[in-house]
Amino acid sequence: MLGIRTVKCLSSLGDQFARISLKIPNLTRGKNFRNYPKLRLPYWFVRQETVKHDDLISRDNKQFVQEVLHDQFGVPSLIKGVMTYPNASSGLHTGEAPQVEWRPFMRRTGVIAKKIGEYPLWLKNGKKIRTTLLQVIDNHVVKYYPPESFDPKSRSKIRNLNRYGCVLVGAASTDPSVLTKEYCGLFKDSGVMPKARLARFIISPEAQLLPGTPLNVTHFRVGDFVDVRGKTLDRGFQGVMKRWGFHGMPASHGQTKTHRRPGNIGGGGEKGRVWPGKKMPGHMGNRYRVMRGLRIWRINTKYNVMWVQGNAICGEVNNFVTVLDSILPLRRCTTAPAFPTHFESTEELPENIWHEDVHNFDDPTILYEPE
Repeated sequence: MLGIRTVKCLSSLGDQFARISLKIPNLTRGKNFRNYPKLRLPYWFVRQETVKHDDLISRDNKQFVQEVLHDQFGVPSLIKGVMTYPNASSGLHTGEAPQVEWRPFMRRTGVIAKKIGEYPLWLKNGKKIRTTLLQVIDNHVVKYYPPESFDPKSRSKIRNLNRYGCVLVGAASTDPSVLTKEYCGLFKDSGVMPKARLARFIISPEAQLLPGTPLNVTHFRVGDFVDVRGKTLDRGFQGVMKRWGFHGMPASHGQTKTHRRPGNIGGGGEKGRVWPGKKMPGHMGNRYRVMRGLRIWRINTKYNVMWVQGNAICGEVNNFVTVLDSILPLRRCTTAPAFPTHFESTEELPENIWHEDVHNFDDPTILYEPE
């Protein structure tokens, strides 16, 4: 009898472990990967900055290198509020891309912008809204990858990815003498000056752009909805109250060193363990997050600045973010945007473009009608 009972107990334990092992992959609460902060560069991004040795080059040689740089790209000057080189794009872009009729669900490129601050706006009904200022800094197309040669080699939620292409966009021209030879090689065949920031956008083949094509804030329209992707603030190792918003333990008499602790982290019994995805102390921030469906309320064409809805865009001031058309079903473009982008023309655009619901500060606020 003792032997039979022992066998039954072992078989029941085996069934329990089998049930636990079958349930483990589905216990991550909607995610099948661990969300650790990524402190490394993308696989396609080669080493950018070179090691500086000031003792290996004389002052005369430094001056000679700068003269060669200025002869090729021009003297740095203030263009649209940004210090850059006048000939940042030496011009493989010889003309406009072939015009293609826009259709819904077509994907076009985005832009790289810098978060420069926050500013309030007022609607015509008196309501105050908070906005974030994003400045599109010296964007140029570096390279286009057709669908047959684009291989992301990474996890992506986009269906039928093999029918999309990819465009490499650079922002903020920089001095190539401080960059590595491998990094400068990315711009060799594009006719574009080396950029400090790079980003890739998945686009439809009909929205391809020639290398050297400039991208300005007029790529978007006032009233459009955009998705903004940026890296959150790196707050280091934090507890559960700051990281997840836990209430904490009672702060009454008798509590001993448990005021900011999480409490119980797992149950007992046959499944006595910590479940995957449990909210616990850990590294907070330094992750890429996307704010979706933000409306553009105002555009300044002189300085390439857009006023975007909200004040919770990821990153500190002067951090770079990527801006692209919103993919939310109810906030997609219903009318044809500037497809594949807005090309500069002879007609002059107004300096400030306001949304119809936003109060223009140049307009009077009080009107007196004669009796």
